Amino acid sequence: MKAALIPSCLLAVSLLSSCESFLDDQEPQATLSDEEVSKPAYVDNMVTSAYAIFTTAEDINSSFSMWNYDVRSDDAYKGGSTTNDGDVFHQLEVGQGILTTNWNINDMWVRLYNAISRVNAAIKAIETTDDSYALKAERLAEMKFLRAYGHFLAKRLYKNIPFVMSTSLTREDYNNLSNTEYSNDAGWAIIAQELEEAYKVLPVKQADKGRPTKAAAAAFLTKVYLYKAYRQDDANSNQITSINQDDLEKVLEYSNPSIYTSAGYGLETDIHNNFRPEDQYENGCESIWAMQYSRNDGSTYGNLNWSYGLIVPNIPDVTNGGCDFYKPSQNLVNAFKTNADGLPMIDTYNNKNYDKAVDNADPRLFLTVGITGLPYEFNKDFIMDRSSAWSRSGGLYGYNVTLKQNVDPALIGTYLIQGSYWASSMNRIVFRYADVVLERAEAEAQLGHVQEAIDLVNQIRSRAAGSTQMIADYPNKYGVHFYCKNYTGSYSKDEAIKIVKMERRLELAMEGERFFDLVRWGDAQSVLTNYFAKEKERVTFLSDAQFTANKNEYLPIPHTQISSSNGHYKQNVGNW
Repeated sequence: MKAALIPSCLLAVSLLSSCESFLDDQEPQATLSDEEVSKPAYVDNMVTSAYAIFTTAEDINSSFSMWNYDVRSDDAYKGGSTTNDGDVFHQLEVGQGILTTNWNINDMWVRLYNAISRVNAAIKAIETTDDSYALKAERLAEMKFLRAYGHFLAKRLYKNIPFVMSTSLTREDYNNLSNTEYSNDAGWAIIAQELEEAYKVLPVKQADKGRPTKAAAAAFLTKVYLYKAYRQDDANSNQITSINQDDLEKVLEYSNPSIYTSAGYGLETDIHNNFRPEDQYENGCESIWAMQYSRNDGSTYGNLNWSYGLIVPNIPDVTNGGCDFYKPSQNLVNAFKTNADGLPMIDTYNNKNYDKAVDNADPRLFLTVGITGLPYEFNKDFIMDRSSAWSRSGGLYGYNVTLKQNVDPALIGTYLIQGSYWASSMNRIVFRYADVVLERAEAEAQLGHVQEAIDLVNQIRSRAAGSTQMIADYPNKYGVHFYCKNYTGSYSKDEAIKIVKMERRLELAMEGERFFDLVRWGDAQSVLTNYFAKEKERVTFLSDAQFTANKNEYLPIPHTQISSSNGHYKQNVGNW
């Protein structure tokens, strides 16, 4: 059993389920005196409860990893049995028929604000203690980090959100919040301010792995300032109006390697180590902050990650009930092809489909995508083929399977458990050091520091080339061709930016980042329009797909939330 901060039994606290029910439906079971509330043991329970909700508030349809919402990108197909299986996510995937009343639009909003409400309850409890509580400042910093995380996830999805920063909101107060009180840039600044306050206080190391460290706050700030840098200053548009150099300099400040190396963080020798469930691989050197899951903790199943329950393939007599969602696209597979120099074919990779018999490929392809003719999860007892085991849809969504979220079927009963759905105790890394390296490379490239950007990309590529511990016999046994080399030429600023963007896609594929990257860069319309044009020749379910600029970059504000806001919420642009 691995140590886990998050318990399976949670302290009951008031939750924010929607505007109309906030504080109205709470039925106190008992009362606590001011003295009892201020006791450190009670405060610590409230803090633990705040952490817990970031695993218990999500589910298979609304994963905080955002895999469900990444099906809008060119990395993945929705999957499942038919287009009607999770039809509201099919609508997101094709950019058609999305309604503000769709359950998945409101469901994620509710879950995220439930989490923020739980954090605010913990902050309020912390604030009641006096300075004799030795961990007061540190616990407050942790909760500011979590509150920033909740707002960050919501802002990436909905753009215009209310910021719930008060710990003492009444129902009237909440319903008087505005989702457009702050400009887009000001909203990012609120999140950054919380994190900067946390960064000053958080320790370099934590005994409990689930608690954020100073490096975790730095990694989070790196990401937030990179989002903030791509300004969307026109309230009537989602277009990028400028790229702010001061924000990019902040990215460099918080991605400084010394912050991470001094705390023991760095790249794993093999990227696959980040996606192994065994205890010895959890919280490795690349995992800066992760959602902590557990097994054998005295509960029925353990504190497992149920939010990936739909992703498991349906292998007969093995993973019966696997739903086969979130399937890698052919476009993504093709992106891993390499040219005669061992480099990505940035402009031409999608001209023809990858053929493992003749094409060179980055080794990360075989650690990211399960492909027919190769072992599933590196287990040679499960060779993938063109059958219903690997495609519940009979090929409608192709036969590729994602590997990063799944677990070797040989580990059923230990690291893979079946309840209502399949679940694993494998941690989900939220901030990975490779992501920080590539974010730093992006800032360097945008600032015109081309060689610095290329050097950082080459760090990632060098690691990729050596990531073959699980697939070392693939060339001889299955005829694939590994070929991944570093960049050695001279490049312009624009070329360096393209190189960094491509490397982000390859390194972070199927980790829920791709769609948000495209929106952040202002590339969503061009990339997805080209993607649909070619991919609809391969799969029929994309025949009517289209991306509508100044609309499909963000989800609409849910109808339920607008109708309960006393007129204080404004719908996002796009004529929803």
